[in-house]
Amino acid sequence: MVREPERTDHGPGCAAASPNGTIVTATPNSAPDGTTPLHATPLRATLTGCAALLLWAFLALLARLAQPLPPLLLTGLAFAIGGTLGLLVVAARRRLGALRQPPLVWLHGVGGLAGYHALYFAALALAPPVEANLLNYTWPLLIVLLAAPLRGLPLGPRRLAGVGLGATGAVLLLSGAEAGAAPATATASPIAGYALALAAGLTWALYSVLAGTRRLAGVPTEAVAGFCLAAAALALLGHAAFEPPSWPEGRQWPALLLLGAGPVGAAFFLWDVGMKRGDPRLLGTLAYAVPVASTLLLVAFGEGRLGPATLAAAALVVGGGALAATARSDRATRPGER
Repeated sequence: MVREPERTDHGPGCAAASPNGTIVTATPNSAPDGTTPLHATPLRATLTGCAALLLWAFLALLARLAQPLPPLLLTGLAFAIGGTLGLLVVAARRRLGALRQPPLVWLHGVGGLAGYHALYFAALALAPPVEANLLNYTWPLLIVLLAAPLRGLPLGPRRLAGVGLGATGAVLLLSGAEAGAAPATATASPIAGYALALAAGLTWALYSVLAGTRRLAGVPTEAVAGFCLAAAALALLGHAAFEPPSWPEGRQWPALLLLGAGPVGAAFFLWDVGMKRGDPRLLGTLAYAVPVASTLLLVAFGEGRLGPATLAAAALVVGGGALAATARSDRATRPGER
């Protein structure tokens, strides 16, 4: 698990929850609870967020290897593994107090993690998967656009052009996929599924960008362990209510353990650091590399085919990320100033 980086500026201190549920301020050179000093720069925090994107590239492959588990069961078990591993690390560091957060923090954390996955799986059940996935992948663009009003971060023409290239690459890749049959639960009109897919993308974008605002920037990253466990409980309840009973077989457990330790575990801790202390504009642009990298991994493991659309999409995403990375580093509002 990644230790939460410290702001090295002399701006506002980090906020943390006090025993009575209010948010208090720690010193600028300490962790949110005023204990262990944590050293990091915005660049290192952004690179930490990039590590989350790398882990998410393995999500489709590991989920494919764990099939045919029902989606809510798969999500619940993966969240339970990731949350438990995170909780063990938090306990070893004697930081269990970081889990004591006010209701607003829990609403943001659990609502973001559980809400996004619930909306996404519901969209896949009501609409064709290719179109639903395409609409879901509006979240990188929304992160870049929401960073301006919610975080006070300027965009600029290069960043907008970069995210445009990345979005074009993702559209090319996803629209070039073979459209399968509509889900058995789909209605004659998939509009409801499309709306849920858009809602999923908006939910994840808001969860990501709001993590660095004044009310939430000081929440310690260790709290993500509690969010994962709560999301696991909700997903497993959903499985019990809406899916046929099932349980992983021996061959599915290795993929499930890797899924919980990485894309549905450590990745959320890394992303939290990147969103709170790094550059959400650059991370949002680079996020378009996830579907491309995911497709390339599926091809490498014999789970897909490499075609011209994939190569063209990869070139567009790489070009967009490079263009956004060369954008001038404008002075931006630091985490917690809004």
